Amino acid sequence: QPTHMSIEVEASDVVRVVLQFLSENKLNASLAALQKESGISLNATDSVDRLTADVLAGRWDAVLTAVAPMSLPRGLLSELYEQVVVELLELREPDTARQMLRGAAPLLAMKAHEPKRHARLEALAARPYFEARDAYDGGVTRESRRSSIAEGLRAEVAAVPPARLLTLLGHALKWQRQQGMLPPEGTKFDVLAGGAARRLVEREAYVSVAGPVIKFGKKSHAECAAFSPDGAFLVSGSIDGFLEVWDFERGKLRLDLPYQESDQLMMHDAAVLSLGFSRDSELLASGSQDGVLKVWRPRTGQCVRRFPKAHAGGVTCVAFARDGLSVATGSFDALVRVHGLKSGKSLKEMRGHTSYVNGVDWSADGSRLASASSDGSVRVWDAKSCDCLHSFRPPAPTGAELAVNSATFLPNSSDALLVCNRSAEAFVTSLSGDITTRLASGKREGGDFIASMVTAQGGWVHAVAEDGFLYSFDLGKGELGHLLKAHEKDVIGVVSHPHRNLVATWSDDGTLRLWRASAHGD
Repeated sequence: QPTHMSIEVEASDVVRVVLQFLSENKLNASLAALQKESGISLNATDSVDRLTADVLAGRWDAVLTAVAPMSLPRGLLSELYEQVVVELLELREPDTARQMLRGAAPLLAMKAHEPKRHARLEALAARPYFEARDAYDGGVTRESRRSSIAEGLRAEVAAVPPARLLTLLGHALKWQRQQGMLPPEGTKFDVLAGGAARRLVEREAYVSVAGPVIKFGKKSHAECAAFSPDGAFLVSGSIDGFLEVWDFERGKLRLDLPYQESDQLMMHDAAVLSLGFSRDSELLASGSQDGVLKVWRPRTGQCVRRFPKAHAGGVTCVAFARDGLSVATGSFDALVRVHGLKSGKSLKEMRGHTSYVNGVDWSADGSRLASASSDGSVRVWDAKSCDCLHSFRPPAPTGAELAVNSATFLPNSSDALLVCNRSAEAFVTSLSGDITTRLASGKREGGDFIASMVTAQGGWVHAVAEDGFLYSFDLGKGELGHLLKAHEKDVIGVVSHPHRNLVATWSDDGTLRLWRASAHGD
């Protein structure tokens, strides 16, 4: 069993890595500002041996460039710059030497702290000739002076490989890729955000163009599916108990996830009936026919929580709380429950429905839960006290008691619901059931809705009906915007991508189909 050790990184080391990046990219003003503000200097080079070799060979242009961003002791800098001036004079470059004496910061510091030493250099520069005995007194030679400077630099300067920032980022991304924590290859990656680069959210529109078709096994089909809120994942839950993550651009199983590549799929022992992502897309909840609730990390396939007796019947619906710390569920046992991820226990229970609970959803502020049931009612609960605040029955044909398939809060809303029952109409209602918008299929036969959902921006409602058609309603206008034949056999559900005009529908014909908006908007 591998042991995962946490390694503490000093803040000063992080600053030094950034300083190196700034230095290598010639961002000198930013480099100076960061050194001044942090009080940390980059006393490093990719090769100390090369630096000292440059000193010993008198390649002073390379040496001065290398030490410019460093914070070296004043004595060492004085020795270095003094030797550069002396050798310039030796090369008969008195003008350059005088320019350094009057402009180089280390030599100006020498003038302030060691005026006699500086005056001696000024006197040497003023002479019309160079005399080695005057420049190197006490038996000191040019070579011994260079050697002393080289040893001083070797003691102060560390050797570090070049481009450490980019190298470290590369290693981190490689590890994340191996752990299945990155989006598919070819996806633009946002290093700062730590996920797929967020493209501009597309202006919402209806879908009309057939995309990839995902096909399941002969005796299998998807019972549920979900897009992650960050748009990186499309996951299906099937009747044979498997949860599979799909590349929705190609309609293929995502094999960049190591656990799927090695055929170690997320799974239940019974049919998967419901799926729901946490708001940050890091966790996925799944409910199965045998009453089990599991919570996964979809990037790694790891099951992080298992509730073996979440319900006495199949878990028909799941919804993460906005804080990601609890999951609400509904079941064939007519109960709504809230389960805590930290405790691993069921924390709350809401009783009142008399038949299957088909849908559950949290309000935007997390204070309410809405549930839809086959008893024909929608109930709104206080999430803290578990009290039933409202209960209503959406309209149904005279004498009929129709199952309510779902009741979901409109995006960023805590007081408006999209309600779908087994009729030819879906409704936008208040929490008490007052209808504000009716969305009708317009068909007397085959037009009863099976499932509906509202897009992330709240502009469109997509619904699938008994006739296998996908109905797209412009919610602002309250009108049917588009109609297309999605499946020949019984359709089961519909979901949409959070920031693209991409809709997935699935059926017991063993397919999950993807639909896109036309590039021409028609």
